[in-house]
Amino acid sequence: MVSQPEHSTSLALRGASSAVGSRSSQTHSHSRSRRYNRSHAGGISYAPLNEFPVFSNSGDVEILVRVRTGHENRYLLHRHTLTRSSGFFEASTSDEWSRAQTLLPEPAPPATTKALPAGTELARIGEDPAGGEGGAGALSSSTALVAPRKRWRYELDEGTGDNDVPMLVQRDESSSASRGASGPGSGSIFGGPGAHSSSHKSHKSTHSTTSFFRSVANLSLTHHSAPALPPPSQAEQDLLRDYDNLFRIIYNYPPLLDGINIADAYVQCKSLLTLADQYDALAVVGPRVDHHLLQFQSRLWKQIAKYPISYLRLGYLARSKVIFQEALIHVVGQWPAGERSLRAALPDAVLEIIEDKVEELEETVARVEGRLFRLNLTTRSGERVAPATNYLDWLAVSLFRHWLADNTTPPPIAPERRRGTVAAPNTITQHGHSGGGPRGGSSSSTSSTTVPPALPLALASGGHGPPLASLGRTYRTLGAAHAGAYLAHDECKRFLKLTPELYSRDNLRRFEKRVDELKAMAREVVRPLMGSGLELDVRHGSSGGGGSGGGGGGGTTAGDLVGYLTCTRVGDRDLPWD
Repeated sequence: MVSQPEHSTSLALRGASSAVGSRSSQTHSHSRSRRYNRSHAGGISYAPLNEFPVFSNSGDVEILVRVRTGHENRYLLHRHTLTRSSGFFEASTSDEWSRAQTLLPEPAPPATTKALPAGTELARIGEDPAGGEGGAGALSSSTALVAPRKRWRYELDEGTGDNDVPMLVQRDESSSASRGASGPGSGSIFGGPGAHSSSHKSHKSTHSTTSFFRSVANLSLTHHSAPALPPPSQAEQDLLRDYDNLFRIIYNYPPLLDGINIADAYVQCKSLLTLADQYDALAVVGPRVDHHLLQFQSRLWKQIAKYPISYLRLGYLARSKVIFQEALIHVVGQWPAGERSLRAALPDAVLEIIEDKVEELEETVARVEGRLFRLNLTTRSGERVAPATNYLDWLAVSLFRHWLADNTTPPPIAPERRRGTVAAPNTITQHGHSGGGPRGGSSSSTSSTTVPPALPLALASGGHGPPLASLGRTYRTLGAAHAGAYLAHDECKRFLKLTPELYSRDNLRRFEKRVDELKAMAREVVRPLMGSGLELDVRHGSSGGGGSGGGGGGGTTAGDLVGYLTCTRVGDRDLPWD
């Protein structure tokens, strides 16, 4: 006869069935060694997993993301996790907007059935088979203490029009069941309404049947057999991927993003950030996107130089200091190119930062420009050159100042253009991207030493002065290390020949020497504008332009890749989210 120990009421059920008696220690050890070889077939029902994306035991928010072709992703998540990461779920599950359903605890079975309530089969071993203190009566009383649980159900509503934005909406249990009753696997993760109402109708094998169907419902989430569906479109694949990445990040799983092609990675990150912005989850998703894109290193800096406006918005949404700073420097240097796109894509807070930085750069350029026009040469006695003291040296100063004025002032507008016959808008846009883009350089069809004026950009900026992109090319030419960047030998020779009585080999040599002295002084004056806050400089200087993809050859610097000024400094206080 098997005797019950005094502490049997606190034992946990470990196997299918085992006898606990007063045997010898050797027999007990032998039975334990054979316990792992016992078969549990038919003894233990299917136990659903309690992990992402389906927390079968603890989840209380069911989310169904289904596209028009029938493909779907199902999630059973936790309200407390979603509300901490998303303002949308925090608001929609609040008492004011919630459409939660209440899960009532299942009643205890009659005392004659000796069956355990659903969910408590593995609670503890009964003490009195006759229905004593530890029997069905105690289990019934413990079940009555279980508090009702709430559940929420969301389904993706893609809208009726092509321009409608898909959005998760709350559904009632009955409406959800009626909407998806004909589709495969359309039953709720929580179980249909009938699974709960049937327990009130009859107590004959109710709990075993309910447990069985609940296990089957959970099992069908990933193992149900469904008819072949048409392949999803690219837009549907992207939508399913974005929602899956959103919930993966919320549960601290790495998102599935392209780690090889930076162009594809940008598109995926932008789409994910747009979705996170829609559900007020940028604070959680942004750092993940920032971490993923920064892994591209030099390829990322080159892409930002090509598409600064796009990456400025991405850096703002992701709250990425490095990406936002890199893109902002490019945008300020090319101002006002792309101003219309910036105002349409970015909030006023970012535009105010751009305008402040543009104003600071213009003030710096104005100070440098004033010093450049005051540059002069001196005679051996220390006097400033003048036509009366040294006419040849004065001609050198005059030529330098003429070049400077010609390349820092927009050309005069012709009378027919003043009457309104300016270039077409598409011409302005075309010049703005070619002249002020990251590949813009100082070149001319008539002279290799003259920086081309950007008339369309000057007109687009209101005609008050040349745009920063055009001025940037001029000052980068002045700050070039090689002396032949402007006013080279051929141009000096042509200029001096305009005065035949002064032209000689010795005078030409002296004239070029004095022009080179002015160039050296100008190079020191523009040095504050030659600095750069770009990561692109550091990466190219250290790695020699390594990395696949993007433009630029080995050994280049940011000054070789761009023609505009990149000396803007962006600090922590300039970030719009601080």
